[in-house]
Amino acid sequence: MAVSGKKASKQFLSSTTSMASDEDFQIYCQPCDEEGHRLPVHGYCTDCKEHLCKNCYTAHKVSRLSKHHTLQDATNMPKVLQQPSTSIHTGQSDVLTTPCLKHPQERIKFYCNDHKKLLCSVCVALEHQATSCKVDYIPDISGDIVDSKQYQVILNAVNTTSDKFQQRVDDVKNMTNKSNSSLKDALAAIKKFRQEINQRLDDFERQTEDAAKVIEQENNKHLKAAETTCKDMKKSLKTSLDNIKQLNISKQANKLFMELKLAEKTIQNMEGKTQQLLSYDIKEHNFRSNNVILNLIKTEKSLGTLTQKTFYTESQSVQIKSRQFSHEGKICVKTSKDKSRCYITGMTLLTPDLLIITDCNNNAVKMVDTSSQSVSDQLQLDNEPWDITTVTSTELAVTLPDKQTIQFISISSNKLIKKHTVKVGGDCYGVSCYQGKLVVSLLYPAKLQILDMNGTILTTIDGKNIFKNPWYIIYNRSSIYVSDCYRKTVTILNWQGDAMGSYSGMSDPRGMSLSDDGTVFLCDMDRNVIEEISGDCSTGKVVLQDLKRPQAVCWCRETKKLYYSCSAVDTKYYNSIHIYKLS
Repeated sequence: MAVSGKKASKQFLSSTTSMASDEDFQIYCQPCDEEGHRLPVHGYCTDCKEHLCKNCYTAHKVSRLSKHHTLQDATNMPKVLQQPSTSIHTGQSDVLTTPCLKHPQERIKFYCNDHKKLLCSVCVALEHQATSCKVDYIPDISGDIVDSKQYQVILNAVNTTSDKFQQRVDDVKNMTNKSNSSLKDALAAIKKFRQEINQRLDDFERQTEDAAKVIEQENNKHLKAAETTCKDMKKSLKTSLDNIKQLNISKQANKLFMELKLAEKTIQNMEGKTQQLLSYDIKEHNFRSNNVILNLIKTEKSLGTLTQKTFYTESQSVQIKSRQFSHEGKICVKTSKDKSRCYITGMTLLTPDLLIITDCNNNAVKMVDTSSQSVSDQLQLDNEPWDITTVTSTELAVTLPDKQTIQFISISSNKLIKKHTVKVGGDCYGVSCYQGKLVVSLLYPAKLQILDMNGTILTTIDGKNIFKNPWYIIYNRSSIYVSDCYRKTVTILNWQGDAMGSYSGMSDPRGMSLSDDGTVFLCDMDRNVIEEISGDCSTGKVVLQDLKRPQAVCWCRETKKLYYSCSAVDTKYYNSIHIYKLS
């Protein structure tokens, strides 16, 4: 098979200048001439632009890679050497010299399009024959590789992979900063709690501070490891990128083609390593005070404990795990202040020991101590509350649909205190807080609004053709979930308001809560079940059944407990919060 472009500078003057006569310049078989053998010319290939001896001429007609080329006999062939058609500049060193890994004595000269492999002639003969594979001779297909689309794709892929490593380390850094910040908040809570007790607690405080410093050191150690890993990977990618760029500049098409293919494999192998940067067990912390310490100061040995919360990332699975729950009892939330049966429509956990609930029938927000299983405080409002969300470690937001208002509530010394209100443009029901912003669902007409803490509308999401009765909403970093009892769906939207999917098959979807692995717990009132829905709303599975009209639900990732309220008419159900423990 003829190989074009070799020794051209020695064999011809130009493609447009002819020799004075055949006697002035003898033409030999060009493929043989490259091997050091000068044989008389028998014909010419117009595709390869090479003169051929009789043997090469015959082989050219039967070789699978050249049998479709156009040949000219000695009578019709050009009488002067022709410039080969190639994008490579004359005189450039781009010879196929890379040895085959399987057959070191052979050079890589072919590419299998079916198996995406670089091959030598032995590989072609033994494993990639014409009957099974489409094999190309690299010089035949590499002419347009310089500055090609494929070159740009691989170049972009290298840059993208490098950016992914940087993004991962940025994520680890952000989580580390947040974790360290949460430790500072926890220590501030310790200081505040410390003011209520006497000097004897100094030793306990130092013990907790030391524990926080150890965690902070571990966080910083993990961050440093992540940065080192990212640096090494980026260095490796940069080396590959520099090599690719240099080959492209020097227009060594064959080597560039092979380097791009090797880079493509390297990128694929590195994809999995980007996920490892988030594998460190970094947790958020807060301080859980010991409320009985004042009475038991002489016997207690600590101020409390630093509780941990694993950061959730959207890369975690959206698949539903197999779960087994066992009933742990119930907490009666009926108090002497109540004038009617309890109707618990919303709940949120402030800490694993403090569950805050809205009692719609009694115009009340109640603080439930899950340790003592009792209502520790109750705040009366002048209207019916519906849903509630945690804003900060000491602040809550409650929706008042009839007043079209959001009521802010603070917590001080384990007491609920009314603060300011924010007016919204509609009957507000569901509410969630995300990074200092409130996400609120409104009816008549159905829509979502994203507000700042002063009530300024940042974004409005029209519910037309998406949802009708959005009574409850929850969120994560990338998505907003809306339960719609009219359309009987849970819809997932991005933060720009685009619907990304929905889950149907429920009878009366109500309250929701996110699990620690990104799935959604949902109350289906009419079916008397709590269903778990995958994070992308593609699948669902009933995890609790035979309940009594479940209304609101709350998951505690620290204790692995699920709390839910009922709207059943039976007093043994509607006045209580029911508890299920993940086995």
